[in-house]
Amino acid sequence: MWGKEKGLLRPYPLICHLLDTAAIAGRLWDVMLGARSHGLIAERLGLGEDASRRWVCCWAGLHDLGKITPPFQSMSAGRYAVLAADEAYASAPGAEGERGLRHERATHWALTVLFAEWGYPHGPVSQSVAHQVAQLLGGHHGVFGCALEASKLRSPEVWEPGLGGPGWVGQRAVHAGVVRVLTGAGGVPSGRLSGEAAVVVSGVVVVADWLASQESVIAERLPADGWVGDGRELAAHWREAVEAAEWVVAGAGLGSAVFPVRSFAGQFPFSANALQESVERGLPGLVGERGSGLVLVTAPTGDGKTEAALHAASVLGRVSGAGGVFVALPTMATADAMVSRVEGFARVNVGGDRALVLLHSMAWLSRWGGSDQDDRGRVVADGVTALEAGEWLRGGRRGLLAPLGVGTVDQVLTGVLPVRFNVLRLLGLANKVLVVDEAHAYGPWMHMLLVRLLEWLGALSAPVVLLSATLSGRVASSLVEAYRRGCGFREPAVVEPCYPGWLFVDAASGGVSRPRAVGSDRPRTLRVVVEPVAWDVREPAGVPAAGSRRAALVEYLTPVVEQGGCVLVCCTTVDEAQRTFRFLRSVFPELAGEEGGLRLLHARFPAWRREEITGECERAFGKPGAEGVARPVCSVLVATQVVEQSLDLDFDLVVSDLAPLAQLLQRAGRCLRHERGGRPGWVGSDPWLVVLDPLGEEGVEPPRSWGEVYDVSLLVRTRRLLVERAGKGIAVPGDVQQVVDEVYAEDFGERLDQAAAEELRLRDARRVAGEAAETQLAKLTAIPSPYASSLRDLSLLSGAEGLVDEALVTTRLGADSERAVCVYEHAGGALTLDPEGRRELPGVDGRRLFRGQVAEVMRHTVPLPGRWLAGRDERHAALVAWSDRPVLASLVVLRFRLGADERWSCSVGDRSLLLDDLGVSER
Repeated sequence: MWGKEKGLLRPYPLICHLLDTAAIAGRLWDVMLGARSHGLIAERLGLGEDASRRWVCCWAGLHDLGKITPPFQSMSAGRYAVLAADEAYASAPGAEGERGLRHERATHWALTVLFAEWGYPHGPVSQSVAHQVAQLLGGHHGVFGCALEASKLRSPEVWEPGLGGPGWVGQRAVHAGVVRVLTGAGGVPSGRLSGEAAVVVSGVVVVADWLASQESVIAERLPADGWVGDGRELAAHWREAVEAAEWVVAGAGLGSAVFPVRSFAGQFPFSANALQESVERGLPGLVGERGSGLVLVTAPTGDGKTEAALHAASVLGRVSGAGGVFVALPTMATADAMVSRVEGFARVNVGGDRALVLLHSMAWLSRWGGSDQDDRGRVVADGVTALEAGEWLRGGRRGLLAPLGVGTVDQVLTGVLPVRFNVLRLLGLANKVLVVDEAHAYGPWMHMLLVRLLEWLGALSAPVVLLSATLSGRVASSLVEAYRRGCGFREPAVVEPCYPGWLFVDAASGGVSRPRAVGSDRPRTLRVVVEPVAWDVREPAGVPAAGSRRAALVEYLTPVVEQGGCVLVCCTTVDEAQRTFRFLRSVFPELAGEEGGLRLLHARFPAWRREEITGECERAFGKPGAEGVARPVCSVLVATQVVEQSLDLDFDLVVSDLAPLAQLLQRAGRCLRHERGGRPGWVGSDPWLVVLDPLGEEGVEPPRSWGEVYDVSLLVRTRRLLVERAGKGIAVPGDVQQVVDEVYAEDFGERLDQAAAEELRLRDARRVAGEAAETQLAKLTAIPSPYASSLRDLSLLSGAEGLVDEALVTTRLGADSERAVCVYEHAGGALTLDPEGRRELPGVDGRRLFRGQVAEVMRHTVPLPGRWLAGRDERHAALVAWSDRPVLASLVVLRFRLGADERWSCSVGDRSLLLDDLGVSER
């Protein structure tokens, strides 16, 4: 029976591929899973760890048993003709045409019967070990088939003629028997796998299959002419497969990191602050000798949470036996900024396998992306299999298996959505420490997915570190309780996070430690000025009216222009940031004329330009003493929310449009962030936040241009709280937890007059209803909790027939964004990537693109609102030459032409877009 053919000198026998996969699974068990996963699987199967390892190897080797069927074997007409001539392999008329029976589905059918014959407990399907393992192996293409019906299993060939008759059944039994004998799988499991154990085993099978399917692996293992597959030859092939598995796994960059014992001072070139010292002293005693759990750290921005988290991760990793760390962040920009910090930490503080990847939708453009766009690692497969394999080997699904990683939080949250190969993401986290930064930064949809993920990580006893600068007590409790539920503790515990401070949740006992409050090394009082303004962002140029937003900007920035200093002006939308920049450029020409005096940062720049501006900002406003940092005498950065999180920027003053309190505190954390000399005389000792308030009195709606960016009730609550604290300021860190909880308090309306309270009640009701709807949708969309009784049917992990299309699901619910590439169209129709016309757009000549050309195109892409692109036509379609590059095939091509006004513009339906030094905007 053949198993692989395409692209090979001669067909590869199926039994060889089965044995290769089994051997690689054994190696993955040894270097990837760790003691916690070994024990989890062994306990569930009712076997010792060695016996469990052998069965996992055997199962992996049986994944393609469904290829011993007429539909699959008939794809090689010449060889099938020999079988068809043998009466032993007779099958129902047309069975070989049963294309509806894919080989993975045939595996599910065949193994359910075979395992029962081997003595597996089978009983009702919902309790059958035989059916569960067969269903698991039938899901090796990333989707678990629906549970089979017991009545149909009594006569499989009747319901699925594609399984073939007795000859096919016998041949499957022979192949399976060889795999079982050579892997040494003796006895039989007595218990079913739990949901979390099933995920781990399934992930191992998938990874082993793809590694064994690489052309480079098969080419080394092709049997010589005359090979007949007798007992001696099969035993030799197995021995060689076991030896080869070591270099195959190592070559893929898979393995485990090691965390040596290091003090904080030994890990970092500076002394620990109060928070870091508290974690260093207190965490080892709480974790114990072989423990695991969750650490929740809450502290102001700039108080060293990242270093505290990396130290905590090294402690948890060493004690629990975890083999790596993944740091999840809210945005691509924050992930890009973090990866070099993690690399620097790992270089001196992590041993063993230290492969590091960056994971987000644009990460492959980076040297950290860990993906090849050429043909190395090509997989030998047929049809859709080849597409799946190639995508996995080069994409984000593989990335989470690397020992070390940094990426956007959606990379881990997708593990609890019913998408193809979600088990690989969960496998990648099973033996790692997950660090989630900015845990407060997610709306109800993403928060609910994070809750579900924590349940799974708790069930896996995987260590977790959660970081937040502004986490409400309610949200903190929901995250802690989710992890505890996953660990098996359903009764709620008392969770009282302190600020600043940290607490620990023991995975073994479910106990929540007493919160460890810490003092701040830099206590300060945030001066907040709420400036009521008339919203004139879109007004024509001219002298701003008194009391307007523009007048307020002139008032607060004039001393900066005259005396020096660095200021952040944070806007709500990209359009308002662009308009604000234009206004400041016109009213302060001396600022605009100075190199770096006026900067603009938002998400609608082409990728290369946004990266360039971000680097310029880090060098201008970064930490004193850091490499390349040269602070300007006078500079203003106009930006959107992209500067809120994880970018280490330091300003003398922050001016922000009104936003929910948590986000305002994040922005304020960029003011006087570091100790440095040479600040202007007008800068005091405490940070200063000016809030431009368009609401004025309660009942006034926010600007229409804000759309659904912020919830109105939170804006009203924030404004009222800040006005009440006028003159007192907000003590940081002392008041932060109080004001964050206060802004969400149910009795907040009691401080308002009757009319305002009633209006707030209505707005609150809309907000709560919206949050409840998002939360419920997340519950309905996400996979079940690991302890759910419904998980007796593994198809619920991937949705089976109702599989969610990963390309259509965004973990940021309601995000209306598409990616477009900006090109310049010159006279005669020439398309280039530069306005000068020197760099031709790759692919216009119809030739296939190389990796460097793909990257060049992607560096000129920009995310735009989907409504802007709704009117596109065939002129905006991706080039034909891009069709074999998935990352390019879905791009919208925006062809900008130089108009009479010397501006580059592009029409999309009824919209006219501009591309200039301010990025992409509407005319």
